[in-house]
Amino acid sequence: SVQVVYPGSSPQEIEEGIVAKIEDNLKGVTGIDRISSVSRENAGTVTVEVESSYDTDKVLQDVKNSVDRISSFPSGMEPPVVYKRENLSFAISFALSGNVNLKNLKAFARTCENDLLAIDGISKVTLSGFPDEEIEISFREADLRAYKITFDQASAAVRKANLEITGGKVKGAKEELLIRARAKRYYGKDLENIVLKSTPNGKIVRLSDVATISDQWADDNPSRSYLNQKPSVVVTVQNTINEDIFDITEKVQAYIKDYNESNKVVKATVIRDGSDYLRQRINLLMNNGMVGAILVVIFLALFLHYRLAFWVAISIPICFMGMFILGSFFGMSINVISLFGMILVIGILVDDGIVIAESIYQEYEKGKNPTEAAIEGTMKVLPAVFSAILTTVVAFSLFYFIEGRIGDIFSNMAFVVICTLIFSLVEGALILPAHVSHSKALKSKEPTKVEQLTSRLMNWLRSTLYAPVLRFSLKNKFFTVVIFIAMFLITMGAFKGGIIRTTFFPFVERDNLSVSLVMPAGTRETITEKWIKHIEQAVYEVNKDLEKKHGMKMITKVERNVGPSTYEANLQLALVGGEKRPLASFQISNAIRKKAGPIPMAEKVAYNISSPFGRAISVSLLGFNKDELDAAKEELKTEMSKMKVLKDVVDSDQQGLREINIELKDKARQLGFQVQDILNQVRQGFFGSEAQRLQRGADEVKVWVRYEEKDRSTFTNLENMRIRTVTGQEFYLKDLATFSVKRGVIAINHLDNKREIKVEGDLANPNSSAVEVIRKVRNDILPSILAKYKSVQVSYEGQSRSSAKTASSLQKAIWPILALMVALIMLTFRSVSQTLAVVLLIPFGFV
Repeated sequence: SVQVVYPGSSPQEIEEGIVAKIEDNLKGVTGIDRISSVSRENAGTVTVEVESSYDTDKVLQDVKNSVDRISSFPSGMEPPVVYKRENLSFAISFALSGNVNLKNLKAFARTCENDLLAIDGISKVTLSGFPDEEIEISFREADLRAYKITFDQASAAVRKANLEITGGKVKGAKEELLIRARAKRYYGKDLENIVLKSTPNGKIVRLSDVATISDQWADDNPSRSYLNQKPSVVVTVQNTINEDIFDITEKVQAYIKDYNESNKVVKATVIRDGSDYLRQRINLLMNNGMVGAILVVIFLALFLHYRLAFWVAISIPICFMGMFILGSFFGMSINVISLFGMILVIGILVDDGIVIAESIYQEYEKGKNPTEAAIEGTMKVLPAVFSAILTTVVAFSLFYFIEGRIGDIFSNMAFVVICTLIFSLVEGALILPAHVSHSKALKSKEPTKVEQLTSRLMNWLRSTLYAPVLRFSLKNKFFTVVIFIAMFLITMGAFKGGIIRTTFFPFVERDNLSVSLVMPAGTRETITEKWIKHIEQAVYEVNKDLEKKHGMKMITKVERNVGPSTYEANLQLALVGGEKRPLASFQISNAIRKKAGPIPMAEKVAYNISSPFGRAISVSLLGFNKDELDAAKEELKTEMSKMKVLKDVVDSDQQGLREINIELKDKARQLGFQVQDILNQVRQGFFGSEAQRLQRGADEVKVWVRYEEKDRSTFTNLENMRIRTVTGQEFYLKDLATFSVKRGVIAINHLDNKREIKVEGDLANPNSSAVEVIRKVRNDILPSILAKYKSVQVSYEGQSRSSAKTASSLQKAIWPILALMVALIMLTFRSVSQTLAVVLLIPFGFV
């Protein structure tokens, strides 16, 4: 990503003066899959996605070089930052709250941050819930005129007086003395004695004589956090891909316990522990895996001698031990995906073990001694087992060619399966035969009562059910083939017709919810907070209703956040674990939505269940004609809002603040003013002039020089602002310029150099099929819109893009994989016809 900051600029200035130039210069960089950007007030971000076949670090360096070559960025812009996004995961977060003010809460949080970073294994800690700190030096217009001081003079005085500087050395005969001025101060009250000017009569004018100096929170970033309605500061710990989330959360939990015992002023409360969800899923998989393994042993004992069944079952943990040994060389970790792979491969291991053990037992029944039976029985079936395992390994290798996040997930599972199967070749060829040859099963000629009962049952099923069906099929070959083809076609038709619903990303139950609120740009913080509190109250009421109905509260924690802008707020809800509550998370979310009701004037209210693959329905409209994009967006949003299967249909083209546009009169030009001359003075008074940056501990504090708040709070203040010429003459701004007011935009999005507007929605019922909804949008809604607005193009984002990326990579990889599998089968059978018969059976697996 390329991050740019240009204080005091509009989204249009960021887009035209910075982002567009970066995008143009990146066109020639090889290895870039696509470029997207967001231009906001004061800042912009250009995101570069790298093609999977290219080295990310090399592309990063090429991007840096391209950005560095741009020499026409506007003055006043901070140097662009080019960086590679870290692969970080959420570990744990906790809130600090108590009967202290926000400044003290932040100080406590900084102490926690330093303590946690000192703990071995913790490398990433972030704080939230408070605005940036700043020092404001504010003037009244009347004082500026009375003392004939300008903002430039005030800023320069601060920079020249508040500094540390070295003046060289005094080199004496015996020692050297360093010459320094240590005049730098870090708090507002210490800047009061800075001299602004001296009058002809010798009087010194200091900052404190004409300005109000205050340490304060930045007013353009009102970030605040509340946990269960108490003001708080949130401490979030993240982990890298190489760090153990369980180790980190255990250390943080221990730290919180000690902290609460030793600190009586503030209390630390865990908001969300990322390891809880992981631990629950791992325990669930392990319990299910244990039950599955026990059932495997029981069923093996029904059909094999129980001693043979025991040795086949023992081969499972032996293969897993081998997999762990192999995995340790490749940095494998135990997680939900790897455990799922282990459970998946159990059935394959058992099948191969049964084949080898039963073959050895059959050889023994022919009269051979245990050792001969083990050797000949294993060698008899080893080629088939070897081929079956290799074919399965090749099939699972397909997951390594899937692109995107879903490919990362499935490749982890495939790694476990492949490593386990590879070691199972060793176990099946050497270890299992050795165990079976020494088993007492080969010393017992008489079958057990269970074996006799199972044998009679199998003989009955074979003679009564299977044999007649087999004879009929062999006698009526054409009819049998037609029946299976018909079943296959019916199944495919059910897929196409939506009878069997399909989705790439099925709903996975979560233990957290979020509610995001966006009011019209320019809405004051108090109004935004009023409505987010209204939704929060609905949360508490729903929780009480659920407790009455189901006997338990299902929402355990409510975190309220206001910011980063005055018109934005959100709630983060922690739920009781999914296995303990009777309702799904989306049902709780719908209940909160119903209780809260519509929010007047809100631009966006979304009750979300997060997904790593994006929104269920996300359509990007692209083009260069803004009017056509706006019209197409409105029509698409209207049609999608009518679909009952969707909720929270919103677009990314949110209206921004109302803008006062200034246009110079002829009088201003006659006096020699240019637009930049006047706007610079307006900017200094109303936005502020950054005089200096000070480092206070971990915080970078900006020193701003501007009008005091009451001199910049009304339109009249702007009209009556004095504009000064280089000779010191003063004119009212209203005499030099005309004013017009119009609505701006909050952000301008680009995708591959085209302007982008997204229309997005979530499924009302997450168990519904997103594929069907996208199909309806693509086939029934968009054609008429695109026919009307010829310049507009469409890109499907969110889950649709992830699924399309997955499908595309699968289509490229599946044919070579199938060819390799066919080659392996042909080597085993040494027959084209038999290979063809096996391959033709594969599609019928979908029936």
